[in-house]
Amino acid sequence: MTQFPLDRRSLLRGFAAGGGLMALQAALPAWAHTGSPGLPSLTGPNIDLTVGHSPFTVGGRTGHAVTVNGTLPAPLIRLREGQNARLTVTNTLDEDTSIHWHGLLLPFQMDGVPGISFPGIKAGETFVYEFPVIQSGTYWYHSHSNLQEAMGHYGPLVIDPAGADPVAYDREHVLVLSDWSFLHPHQILDKLKKSPGYFNRQRTTLAGLIDGSDRMSPEERRMWGAMRMDPRDILDVNGATYTYLINGHGPQENWTGLFRPGERVRLRIINASAMSIFNVRIPGLAMTLVNADGQNVRPVETDEFQISVAETYDVIVRPTEDRAYTIVSEAIDRSGMGRATLAPRLGMAAEVPSLRPVPNLTMRDMGMGSMGDMGDTNGMDHDGMDHGGMSMRDPSKAPPGMAVGVGVDMISPAPADRLGERPLGLKDAPHRVLVYTDLVSLNPNTDRRPPSRSLEIHLTGNMERFMWGFDGRKFSELVQPIRFERNERVRVTLVNDTMMSHPIHLHGHFFELVTGGPAGHQPLKHTVNVAPGSKVTFDLTADAPGDWAFHCHLLMHMHAGMFNVVTVRPLHGGAA
Repeated sequence: MTQFPLDRRSLLRGFAAGGGLMALQAALPAWAHTGSPGLPSLTGPNIDLTVGHSPFTVGGRTGHAVTVNGTLPAPLIRLREGQNARLTVTNTLDEDTSIHWHGLLLPFQMDGVPGISFPGIKAGETFVYEFPVIQSGTYWYHSHSNLQEAMGHYGPLVIDPAGADPVAYDREHVLVLSDWSFLHPHQILDKLKKSPGYFNRQRTTLAGLIDGSDRMSPEERRMWGAMRMDPRDILDVNGATYTYLINGHGPQENWTGLFRPGERVRLRIINASAMSIFNVRIPGLAMTLVNADGQNVRPVETDEFQISVAETYDVIVRPTEDRAYTIVSEAIDRSGMGRATLAPRLGMAAEVPSLRPVPNLTMRDMGMGSMGDMGDTNGMDHDGMDHGGMSMRDPSKAPPGMAVGVGVDMISPAPADRLGERPLGLKDAPHRVLVYTDLVSLNPNTDRRPPSRSLEIHLTGNMERFMWGFDGRKFSELVQPIRFERNERVRVTLVNDTMMSHPIHLHGHFFELVTGGPAGHQPLKHTVNVAPGSKVTFDLTADAPGDWAFHCHLLMHMHAGMFNVVTVRPLHGGAA
């Protein structure tokens, strides 16, 4: 992909040439140039937050939300690197609550995970989070209690650097992508446990086979049928119940961010959804990605990227025309989209593209990476294969230590590293698509030591029973924590033995994705999407003592068991 530097000199020349109003705008910090309505913002050394019940209206219907300071999303918290943050959280709910500061490096007692790092915040009580701010970038915060995150308890958090920002921009907009259902999240989970395909209204059909709209051959259909698997099982919960939001606005409400033609506009994009992975694009406008999960990367230009749950990406766009542009966040199963607008003036709108065809899963998504795509029949005798006799749950393929019980319905026979592949549904997109191997850390990695050991963790599940876990065990089965010595350097490989994507998040740390890119510049991430039937490798320096949550960030998957604790010992002292 094309790369180019963001030139601060040309940015300053633009200020000088603009004169008048442009010069007046430049007197404000770039982030103060917001759209309308902008997100409420809180800043300073002392910030007060109140968690409570609120009505929430979207698409002409009103439901019940759990909010912070009465807004959905919660207010934008703005901190500065080097300050001390003191955040006082009061719980007015009739149940416990919590706030986890997603992606922040802080003492584990301040991480906000009930039962792991603190007891939680009881109804009617107040808890004070206090910690030094030692980083900068785009992050967010959310509840870790009782599925409240799915009800609106999430918000953006931006930390400005102590010194000069290496990214030059004139204006900034924070975009919080999320999903909303009028069904209570416990009702959603109950429906999934009774019928995992409850929300899937896009299955292949006989009519689709006859008219070709399913884009599958009879051989492929027979193969999927014999294995009793669904090639359209992509998102457990989707547009059948979700309205996709951008800054709390539904598609018809069209949140708008303003720009002046020629400006460099920084979009801080946060996927704060409960269960939705999005493909993001702005038709007619190239995006230059400059930051991933709060960490600066070498600028790389693209036209579309996939953002999994809990990831953040910052992009620079430079619209030169006096026209509106549509920001599209399309669910990866194409069951719906979020929509917002960039425009020079309020009230403007651009064409909203139609939803694209539903993608089909392939053999690679079943962990048969060495066998080619199911859609590629060259050299493969589908008719001669005994698909009915194929076992996706062969215990002989299980690694030592995996529990191959009722919680495992599939073991990937040949998982592949897919970090360099275009994400699901974007293989044939007629434009540039970001892949993980495009990410290169702007600054050198601080720990150049080779890993002293390797660890393999399998992401497992039984899709028909909606059971999820690590290495065949769900968290409620009293699994052993994952243990690291303090400052230990470990190479971790995540193997996805399921046909679902899993955004895996480690609290309290960043890890370096092993992408094969420039040595010493592996991209830093706190969350990585592990594609179906694939494996992802990262290097971790376990430098944060304490107990840390490690889980899939699909909220229902975490709640159903794909959760564990990473414990780093000793708590005090030097290197292990």
